[in-house]
Amino acid sequence: MESIFFLGLGLKAWITIVSLIGLIVVMIRSRLPLEVAFLSVVTILLVFDIVNEEEVMAGFGSEPVVVHGAFFVVLAGLMHTGVLYWLTNNLMGTPKTYRRALFKLMVPVSVLAAMLNSVNVVALFIDMVKLWAHRLGTQPSRLLLPLSYAASLGGMCTLIGNSSNLMIAGLYADQTGQSMNLFAPLLPAMFCAAVGIGLTILFSYMIPRRESPESSFESTSDYTVELLVPTDNPAVGMNVDEAGLRNVRGGSLVEIVRFDKETISPVGSDEFILGGDRLIYAGQINEILELKKTHGLVAADHHVFSIDEIDSNRKLRTAFVRFSSDLIGTRMSDNDFEKRTEMVLVAVARQGRRVEGQPREIVLQAGDTLLLECPPKEDSVIEESNKRSLTFFDSHFVPEIGKKTIVSSVILLAMFLLSSFHILPLVACVMVAAGLMLVFKCCRMNNVIKYIEWELLLILGSTVVFSTAIANTGIADLISEHVIDVFGENPYVVMAVMCLLASLLSEFVNDLGAVAVFFPVVYQEAIALGCDPMPFVISLMLSVTTSFASPIGSSTHMLIYGPGGFKFYDFIRIGVWMHILLLIANLFIVNIIYPIH
Repeated sequence: MESIFFLGLGLKAWITIVSLIGLIVVMIRSRLPLEVAFLSVVTILLVFDIVNEEEVMAGFGSEPVVVHGAFFVVLAGLMHTGVLYWLTNNLMGTPKTYRRALFKLMVPVSVLAAMLNSVNVVALFIDMVKLWAHRLGTQPSRLLLPLSYAASLGGMCTLIGNSSNLMIAGLYADQTGQSMNLFAPLLPAMFCAAVGIGLTILFSYMIPRRESPESSFESTSDYTVELLVPTDNPAVGMNVDEAGLRNVRGGSLVEIVRFDKETISPVGSDEFILGGDRLIYAGQINEILELKKTHGLVAADHHVFSIDEIDSNRKLRTAFVRFSSDLIGTRMSDNDFEKRTEMVLVAVARQGRRVEGQPREIVLQAGDTLLLECPPKEDSVIEESNKRSLTFFDSHFVPEIGKKTIVSSVILLAMFLLSSFHILPLVACVMVAAGLMLVFKCCRMNNVIKYIEWELLLILGSTVVFSTAIANTGIADLISEHVIDVFGENPYVVMAVMCLLASLLSEFVNDLGAVAVFFPVVYQEAIALGCDPMPFVISLMLSVTTSFASPIGSSTHMLIYGPGGFKFYDFIRIGVWMHILLLIANLFIVNIIYPIH
């Protein structure tokens, strides 16, 4: 098969190229889960003998995968012992002006993101930031975008700050046999973070003012109405479909409350109507009230939501439709979501405004805010079972602050010290910290499971395999030769070109995808030019994280997209300038701290 060559590459190389291009297209255009897309490409590479079984197993057992897996245990310990809860409630205080709020938000968040991974920090701070916005009398979007920027900037500073840093460090170790220090990117990343925070404050007037989706849900009586079925109503004895009372003009039946306080939700099509039933509808109130005339219903004394009056275990929760959600493009009336989860859709908001119409007939989009009536289950159970489709940010988990809080804090600090002074390799430090969290009962294995992002671990392992395939097939060598032919042998120019291309790709695909494509090429170019690979690698590490002009390329941007009520072009307005200026800052500082020759 390798005897067939075209443009200097064999058939295996072209299969690899086509597979990776297909992966990028899927990441941009499709809702297929990322881990499925990544594993599909790994399967193709394995079937065509581009990589062998040992290389695949080495990828999924590589240092980035092991470190991430162990760090999830550390994170679980920090959550359950209240370390992160204490930090969010005591670290930053209460700002009095908007610009002061930006500074007091971005500096601590960037520090925490360096220690705890940027995605986790953003998820942790969203609710608090919305509270700050309310106190300052401004829109949450004006603080949520800086929150995401700060987390991305802080995540650059350490290897565990974001997944792409750890992936590049692992690939570098494979090539050189030398492990990177946990704080290898710290100095150039700190400079870039300082520039980024300054630019955000300087350009704060460009941050869009978007109404929070929750503002559409502030008064539940505005979109829920309760109607009573008289005992002599002709519908008594019929099921809700026969009586025409389930899906009605302007809304839908979300709950039936029997005379004995029994609550039926969600309401099936075969549920019978009884005299004295209280029917709770969600939708357009004016249109729903027409049922009093058309179906002989009467107004109940008051609205049921607060639903605590009926069943204290059922509650209203807010969730956001993920970009990879299987709910995108569907209606609740057409899927089995409500039946499967026992949740009922009450209302939908999009970009800060409630979507008019019957909620169950609305075609859902990425970033939509859903108001859901949830069953009597723990918040963590609801979140875990739906995390592929929805992201919840209104969890009410409050840990107990005590001795274990101090223990887990000491474990975290020891992990950083052991790694930074080269006492133990990074993978050993994280695994020891994870073990100590379990030994001292800062967390338990049954609680740890929900913190492990299996999808991310699969993507990390797949990325290592992609990099191996690109190197094995000669793609990296050929691309590096052509780049040097076109742009000359000036290493500064070559570095700038590759960082620009990598940063542009990371705006549209996962940063790990950009790493898989560009690391082998960048490393090979450094070797071909006779340069130290470290500055090339560090500049690439920072470049793939500077995806500020699109919500797609950054996990932190996707987390705030729904809660902030953003539109896609909101990120372009300020993000393009952030991207360009941070790329310049990156190339400037890396070449000062890490000389090429």
